[in-house]
Amino acid sequence: MIFTHDTEHALGTVVDLVNTGPDDSGEDGLAGLTALRSFVERNRFSDVPELTDDDLARVRALRAAFRAVFDAPDVPSAVELINRIVGAVRTTPHLTDHDGYDWHVHFFAPGAPVAEHLAADGGMALAYVVAAGELDRLRTCEAPDCSRVLVDLSRNRCRRYCDSRTCGNRMHVAAYRARQREAAHG
Repeated sequence: MIFTHDTEHALGTVVDLVNTGPDDSGEDGLAGLTALRSFVERNRFSDVPELTDDDLARVRALRAAFRAVFDAPDVPSAVELINRIVGAVRTTPHLTDHDGYDWHVHFFAPGAPVAEHLAADGGMALAYVVAAGELDRLRTCEAPDCSRVLVDLSRNRCRRYCDSRTCGNRMHVAAYRARQREAAHG
């Protein structure tokens, strides 16, 4: 484990949020409140009030802000973006031990709207990545037809694809076939 459990969980949530962005076909993974509810359940949010259309709009805007961090060209640019995200919400750090996890820190107020929850915990997780000198772990999938993001938490920093079952498999099969063609024509 490179970061604490709660930081890694928050990073995974940020990745999941960014990857709900419209794909090449224009399909938005947060097309409505039902999709936002699914996102909240999938990422095991606790103590979230009833979701509204305002929550959906704010989460979509936050999604774009998080995406910008992954696309930042350098550390100072990422720092500026992360400070803007965290600075836009009221953070109220407190210890909690819910859902069977040991003590960890939440940065949002209990009962905070979902966008504040995401901005505080996700923004602080990204801040920890930068503070640890690990910004290069925030990546975009290297498959040529994929724009999804990932956090490379591997020990040797070798993760290149968003999902080893889809993009990773496709790229490995393509490389294998290219090697076979080259050997046959070699």
